[in-house]
Amino acid sequence: MTVLEVEHLKVAHRGQNQGDDTPLETVRDVSFAVAAGESLGVVGESGCGKSQTMLAVLRMLAPTGVEITGRVTFDGKDLTTLTPRQMRTIRGSGIGLVSQDALSALNPAMTIGRQMAEPLIHYDGFSRRAAASRCAELLDLVGLPAARERLRSYPHELSGGMRQRVLIAMAISREPQVLIADEPTTALDVTIQSQVLQLIDRLRKDLRMALILITHDLGVVAGVTDRIAVMYAGRIVETAPTTAIFDNPGHPYTRALMESIPRMDRERVEHLPAIPGFPPDPAAPPPGCAFQPRCSVARAACEDAVPDLLPLTSSAHGHLVRCPYPAPVPVGADHRGEPS
Repeated sequence: MTVLEVEHLKVAHRGQNQGDDTPLETVRDVSFAVAAGESLGVVGESGCGKSQTMLAVLRMLAPTGVEITGRVTFDGKDLTTLTPRQMRTIRGSGIGLVSQDALSALNPAMTIGRQMAEPLIHYDGFSRRAAASRCAELLDLVGLPAARERLRSYPHELSGGMRQRVLIAMAISREPQVLIADEPTTALDVTIQSQVLQLIDRLRKDLRMALILITHDLGVVAGVTDRIAVMYAGRIVETAPTTAIFDNPGHPYTRALMESIPRMDRERVEHLPAIPGFPPDPAAPPPGCAFQPRCSVARAACEDAVPDLLPLTSSAHGHLVRCPYPAPVPVGADHRGEPS
């Protein structure tokens, strides 16, 4: 059963272009859905709109100067129409958030126990004693050693991996139906990254939560997601089951991201392939397909219009690609200028 559905979501910031009243669009017509117990990976370079999309879903963008259109349906309600007070009841109890920088997310002047207990006391009516007991249970659930003693610790007294586990414990404390994890392993070393990802995946299965995992690294989502949505310049350019993305990436951008991942089954090279150029400036997007200035297989027609997100004919049901010239075309080939 679908628990969160996003339809044609757009986010525009006003007053961001100096001397120009044209809204700055950071999210452009994004649609996706997640079911109970399902995991969706949202992948793309920095600035592609991943976090903006999720902050719009949670209504955590600045209330002034931001225009959000589209529909976000959760528990039968359109979240874009709710008041700030109503949204506060959704966050935490309905949709939980794990941010990417635990040291910034946690209050350095408050103990871990006090920070964790606050929403339980304020929203759910826990007594202080009951809240402390629940917080210790949660820290034990996420694998933090000496859980009850850690409630008296301050954030700076914990390692990066331990702080991240605290954030996860806080995010699931009110038993949300959806968990959004925004780059939850960015500041961690490889070993701790693996542990945190395994923890999130285990909790998702045990608690039957829907999981949205945001990352710039396709390797992060390989083992913990059911489906992947690849974003570029504020749009979803490809979405498919995880196995289909890795077996048959259709969009040139997805294939370029795949080429940049170190592979154990290939001969070692000194430098991994890099995508030329930079992501487009939201204030001055290129005409047509946003990826065409960096695309090695772009053609003249790619500048005419933004491609639709259409089924990849050679793939299984549910594999959609925003490109009229999808796979199989080698990433290194250059077809620019060929007749369309």
